[in-house]
Amino acid sequence: MRLGFIGLGRMGGNMVRRLVRDGHQVVAYNRTVEKAVELAGEERAAGHDITAVESVAELVAKLEKPRIAWIMVPAGAATEAQIAELVQHLEAGDTIVDGGNTNFHDDVRRHAELAKHGLRYVDAGVSGGIWGLKNGFCLMVGGDREAVEPLEPAFRSLAPVDGYLHAGPPGAGHYVKMIHNGIEYGLMQAYAEGFEIMHASEYPLDLAAISDLWNHGSVVRSWLLELATDAFRKGGVDLGELKGWVADSGEGRWTVQEAIDRDVPAPVITLSLQTRFRSRQDDSYGAKVLAALRNEFGGHEVKSS
Repeated sequence: MRLGFIGLGRMGGNMVRRLVRDGHQVVAYNRTVEKAVELAGEERAAGHDITAVESVAELVAKLEKPRIAWIMVPAGAATEAQIAELVQHLEAGDTIVDGGNTNFHDDVRRHAELAKHGLRYVDAGVSGGIWGLKNGFCLMVGGDREAVEPLEPAFRSLAPVDGYLHAGPPGAGHYVKMIHNGIEYGLMQAYAEGFEIMHASEYPLDLAAISDLWNHGSVVRSWLLELATDAFRKGGVDLGELKGWVADSGEGRWTVQEAIDRDVPAPVITLSLQTRFRSRQDDSYGAKVLAALRNEFGGHEVKSS
């Protein structure tokens, strides 16, 4: 099938590579046009059907009706602006796919707004990171069945076997991806705490060997543990010069908010999110208050900065 693809970052570029290598035709656009030209040159040299364009208008012009335009840019203002620009060029019957980390509430709103123009909207939660080109991308898709079904050849090319699911109506794809990322927060925090305890142990433990060991028959085996093994082998037991500063994409926050809205207890995910906030503080003011209070009521030891 032929589709337009907007956004060729770490995820988007590899998604395009996987699509054209499975026989799809892609018209590629990136705000930094040189990136699209470079990617197209690499893939055309290998015999794949890809065209780089310099504008959204040119991308739409090179697609046959009904057109498919896949957006893979940061969620929020960037995605909103890209959709607004596409609406100026697309026609009734065309489809917009948002593969970014969008809030599912925005999907529901966009679906209704685009329907007024006769446009279809599909939300695709994408997981796989920088390994997706090799291993495939796990796709959690939301949207009306008549909008999703024509896109399934592309979804199945992007995903590994059994790695694609039409999760439900508009917003369902990004909703499932949101919860997926919330769970990921909790899993990573549990691994981090366990390895920190072992790192502080009196035993000279080989954490790379242990993480590798646990992937052979242990109930805690996972791809995350495989990545931990790689990280320890690269950075050593102290993980080199890596700083313990952890960002969040927003989906952990949305998961916690959804738990609150639904009266669902989610202490592990919530505390994992809070730990990420703490990682960004060089010197916690809250910890200073705790130290001051202990010193005031009990004369406990404090340290000066």
